[in-house]
Amino acid sequence: MEIRRVGVVGCGLMGSGIVEVAARTGYDVVVREVNDDLLGAGIARIERSMRRGVERGKLAATEVDAARARIRGTTALRDLGDADLIVEAVIEQMEPKKEVFRDMDVLCPPRTLFASNTSSLSITEMASVTKRAERFVGMHFFNPVPVMKLVELIRGFQTSEETMATARAFAESVGKTVVVCKDSPGFIVNLLLVPYLLDAVRALELGIATKEDIDTAVHLGLAHPMGPLTLLDYVGIDTTYYIAEAMFDEFKDPRYAAPPLMRKMVLAGFHGRKTGRGFYGYALSAGQGSD
Repeated sequence: MEIRRVGVVGCGLMGSGIVEVAARTGYDVVVREVNDDLLGAGIARIERSMRRGVERGKLAATEVDAARARIRGTTALRDLGDADLIVEAVIEQMEPKKEVFRDMDVLCPPRTLFASNTSSLSITEMASVTKRAERFVGMHFFNPVPVMKLVELIRGFQTSEETMATARAFAESVGKTVVVCKDSPGFIVNLLLVPYLLDAVRALELGIATKEDIDTAVHLGLAHPMGPLTLLDYVGIDTTYYIAEAMFDEFKDPRYAAPPLMRKMVLAGFHGRKTGRGFYGYALSAGQGSD
């Protein structure tokens, strides 16, 4: 199957990045958000990202204009009904994702392929609320999507070989390297990354060192591009918390149990860069807010 028209549900940090890379590659994209304010913020994020590409010499202004012309925003799910591929990029919780796919299953023709950008949740469980489990796949992009080269492609219990091949072809067409894994919580990257991030929060919680020294130790001692607490702010403390909760529910392994400090920060709205407050403080640009 050839993908020509892409529908993206959610225009937050991840959804806006997926919209951008698809439009820049030549796909017509319709993106849906729940209200005009969130939609406007998401479109503004895409435009800022592409302007930075021009400023850095990675994009021509004409390419930006062409990509922007391929993007249409909406608050109505029905406007995504004729897409060849639907990519869901809503909050990392199972029920909101199921709700999206229940609705889209009615709105889209049988040929439409469904993909979730989940970073930890069961593809098989999401597919179970549709009548197209064989045409349902996990397609986990990484943040920031226009920069990060990896996509984890996750095979659900009933995902067909044709669906896997079509999803791989799409991911590679937007410049990504694909790795394939089975439908297991956390897939590859988060299975290994989340315990490390949670241990960094525990170290801070126990007073072993300051946040600055924890980050500096990892950055210089392990040659990581950034420390774990800075990374948590970048990824989203709330997103990582939800991932950890899902993995703990599945494995019952204390390595995946979110520390109390993390839960308090999520409840208080300290979600990282996107809210301006996390382990560190950040200035919010115009139109930026929580996703």
